[in-house]
Amino acid sequence: MPPVSPTPSRLDTLIAIPVRNEAERIARCLTAIDRQTGLAPGRLGLVLFLNNCTDDTAEIVARLVPALSIPVRVIERVHAGAHAGWARRAAMDAAVAWLEAEGTASATATLLTTDADSIVPPDWVAANLAALEAGADAVAGRVELIPEEAALLPPSLPARGRLEDTYDALITEMEARIDPDPHDPWPCHRTTIGASLAVRLPAYRDVGGMPEIPLGEDGAFVGALLQRGFRVRHDRAVLVLISARLTGRAAGGVADTIRSRCEEPDALCDARMEAVPRALHRYVWRARLRRLYDEGRLTRDLAWARRLGITEAEARRIAALPRVGEIVAAVDRASPRLAYRPLMPRQLPGQIRLARLMLPLLRAGLRLRRATPSARPVAPTATADA
Repeated sequence: MPPVSPTPSRLDTLIAIPVRNEAERIARCLTAIDRQTGLAPGRLGLVLFLNNCTDDTAEIVARLVPALSIPVRVIERVHAGAHAGWARRAAMDAAVAWLEAEGTASATATLLTTDADSIVPPDWVAANLAALEAGADAVAGRVELIPEEAALLPPSLPARGRLEDTYDALITEMEARIDPDPHDPWPCHRTTIGASLAVRLPAYRDVGGMPEIPLGEDGAFVGALLQRGFRVRHDRAVLVLISARLTGRAAGGVADTIRSRCEEPDALCDARMEAVPRALHRYVWRARLRRLYDEGRLTRDLAWARRLGITEAEARRIAALPRVGEIVAAVDRASPRLAYRPLMPRQLPGQIRLARLMLPLLRAGLRLRRATPSARPVAPTATADA
């Protein structure tokens, strides 16, 4: 797989993109990547993993690549069992192999991935690298729909999206204040999507690479990083524009989600969008579990498990896990009292009002707690049945 253009001497940052039948959009994607700014010359390269393409994508790529200012490797595969996770992993693994061949597979070598129908802004790579250089092991960016495409959607869909974005920001602030992550402080977000991910090479290797699963490989990858104790920054400064088309390339992906919400406006919100009391209950418990872990009390006193409806045997198995991230994730899965109950769209306005009432109280309570460090932590009262 020789690079199409001359190999730079300091290449240490590679973008890996899975591509399937993107003849209409691949030129736009490549043009945006080629316009990256704020980088030293020679650092950036691109892997295009063309899989099962039956349109003119390969011909368009072959015509465009020689004119790009960065080195590119184009890989073409036909695989009967192809799916989104397989393709993204193959693209990223090819990038790893390139770095190893160049001798730049160091601790600061970086892999990025986006989608072939997305548009990255000129500072996308630089913004990711800035977050990594500030101490993160991986960066999850946020996304917005391409405005021209979003304008063609039914008006109810963008309106719902604005409500979801508003509510998501409110509960994310609650989570960041109740169960703070020093490596991912507020302001942050909670989007996890393959259209904008960056990771240092050692972290990518440690978790075994991108999960080769048909759907949700991006979320599973970030979850694995967090459970292994890596520092994941959900940086609001990192933004990618994604397609608002209704027919996508991956079953269950963004396009399917948009289409289903057009067809069924009352479809449930994403799982994490719970009612305020349930969200607070979850965040308080996560913070409590971390405190018990730090104090070495998870195995000595199983009262936490009884209160969460977890059997003693399962609680002891969970408490024996080596990392607190793994413990918190396992408790989330095991407790019937922490089962997710996502909202209906019509519930969002009321929950937004409630969250806006709760947040000033939460901020004030936390300021008081910082002012009196000897006091026991105080968290908002929330019931599992709310």
